[in-house]
Amino acid sequence: MNKNSNTFTFTFAAVMVIIVATLLASAAIGLKPMQEKNAELEKKQNILSSVNIIVERDAAEKAFDEYIVERLVINNKGQVIEGDPFTIDLKQESKKEESDRLYPLFVAKIDGNKYYIIPMRGKGLWGPIWGYLAIESDFNTIYGASFDHKGETPGLGAEIATANFQKQFKGKKILDNNGGFVSVKIVKGGGAADNPHGFDGISGGTITSVGLSNMLENTLANYIAYFKTVSAPTAEKTQAEIKVSEKNTDTEAANDSTTLATNK
Repeated sequence: MNKNSNTFTFTFAAVMVIIVATLLASAAIGLKPMQEKNAELEKKQNILSSVNIIVERDAAEKAFDEYIVERLVINNKGQVIEGDPFTIDLKQESKKEESDRLYPLFVAKIDGNKYYIIPMRGKGLWGPIWGYLAIESDFNTIYGASFDHKGETPGLGAEIATANFQKQFKGKKILDNNGGFVSVKIVKGGGAADNPHGFDGISGGTITSVGLSNMLENTLANYIAYFKTVSAPTAEKTQAEIKVSEKNTDTEAANDSTTLATNK
């Protein structure tokens, strides 16, 4: 074959393209398990960071198994169903009908206390934002938060991923004094110390802050039914204890009356 001909040039180029494509495809296939494992460990790190457990990636799996004691999948009625919350893709869930959506929930136990970790996903200025919010066992108080983003502006919207921004959520409440859901929302001028439901937005990052506020409200609303279901037995038990206490008080009063009458 004439190496100076167009046929040779095109044939050589085609062969090289096929060889390079094959090598790249093989490399991608070979690296996929490693990439998936790294993504899994990073996710476990982020979940743990919402309850202030900070570990290196190589220690994430062991720490996750140690502190995460329950993995739950919740439906839109607040019922626990079978499934693995770790494999739920929130982006895909958001495309489903609301009645068909599934919600992941992780329960951590630290020093005898339980924390309910809620994964969430929303929209920032330039792309998706996501995070994890840990709620205390009163199903009202925020214990910790961890947020991240894909492409928010450094120094502005990207500040949601910093510890300084995230620490302001600790101690905030998602319910009002009557037990109604109000979430935690961005407050103009910052969340005052006496405002348990407000957080300070990012100066120059208003759209990202509003997006995060919406993400919190829209996500947390899906877990309220479950929280009420879980906390109901406690409330019923409290009422039962009150009734028993009242009954005991009445009995003691009757006994006292009987004793007085006898003494007379």
